[in-house]
Amino acid sequence: MSNEMTLFGNQSASALALLQGLEDNLTDKIAGSGGSRRISLENDVFSEVIGGKTVRVSEERAMQVVIINAAPVSRTFYAGTYVKGQKSKPTCWSSDTQRPDESVPADQRQATACKACKQNIKGSAAQGEGRACRFAQRVAVVLAGDNGVEDKVYQVNLPATSVFGDADGQKMPLQAYGRYLKAHNTHVISVVTEMRFDPMAQMKLVFKPVRPLNESELKTVLPLRDHPDTTKAITMSVSQMDQPEGEESAPAPAPAVKNVLKTEPKPEPKAEKVDAEVVEEPKKVVKKTATPAEATEKADLSDIVGEWDD
Repeated sequence: MSNEMTLFGNQSASALALLQGLEDNLTDKIAGSGGSRRISLENDVFSEVIGGKTVRVSEERAMQVVIINAAPVSRTFYAGTYVKGQKSKPTCWSSDTQRPDESVPADQRQATACKACKQNIKGSAAQGEGRACRFAQRVAVVLAGDNGVEDKVYQVNLPATSVFGDADGQKMPLQAYGRYLKAHNTHVISVVTEMRFDPMAQMKLVFKPVRPLNESELKTVLPLRDHPDTTKAITMSVSQMDQPEGEESAPAPAPAVKNVLKTEPKPEPKAEKVDAEVVEEPKKVVKKTATPAEATEKADLSDIVGEWDD
C-alpha cells in the first residue's frame, strides 16, 4: 500500500494541470457532510447546533460575526396546541410574505394571499395580541473575533422583533442596522457585527458594527457569499423548519389539517372585512437622502465604529 507521501505528493505537473479549476463535488459527495450549522437563540443563549445536535453553548450575551448573506423576510404558521419540548413542522409558510409557498400542500394553505389570511389578523395568536403567522428572516454568518474570521457558514433565524423596529441608541434591529450602514456607504459584509441579546426584551437581538475587516479577512468572506453552504443556510426548507427560533419549542402536531379547518368555531371572514382588520405589514422607514457633504462627512468606517465608543 502506498504511503501518504507517495499518494498525495507524487502527481506530475501535467496531471495536476488537468485538475486545475475542477470543483471537487464528487469527493464532497462521498466524504459526506458534518451537517448543517446554525446558531440557535433559544432561551436567550447562543448555541452552536451542527446536524441538529447542540455542540457548544456560549456564556456570553454577545457574539461577533460577519453577515455574508440574507434571505427575504418570510412567514410561518403552526397549527395545534403548544407542547413544551415537542417539535413539529409548520402548517403553512411563505418565503415572500405575500402568498403561501408552492410547496405547501393545498389542504394546509390558510388563504390564497397572506394579506387576506385570518392567521395574519392581530390577536390571532394563541397567546397575546400578536399574529398566529409569524415573520422571521434567515441570515448566513461566519464567526469573527479579534484574531480574524472563520470560514464555516452558520444559519441564524431571526424572529420579527430582531428584524423590525427603530434604533434606540446603540440598539438596532437588523433592518435599522442595515439602513445605518447604508447611510455610511458601508457594506455589511465588510465589517464585524456584534449580535447582542436585548436585556429589555425576550428573544430579541440588536446589532452594531465593531470594526472593519482587513484585506485578508475580506478574501476569506467574499467567496462565501454564493457558496452552497450559504445558499442552503438562507433557503427556506420545510425539513429545517421544525424549531421556530424565539420559542422554547414548536406547537405539537395538529390533527389532520382538514379537520382543523372544518371545525373552526367562527365562519371564515370575507376578504373585504379581513383587509379592514389586518394590521399593516411592518413599514419601511423613509429616511431623508443625505447630501454629498453629509455622506462624505461620515463615509469613513472608523468614524461610525468610533461613535459607539463615545
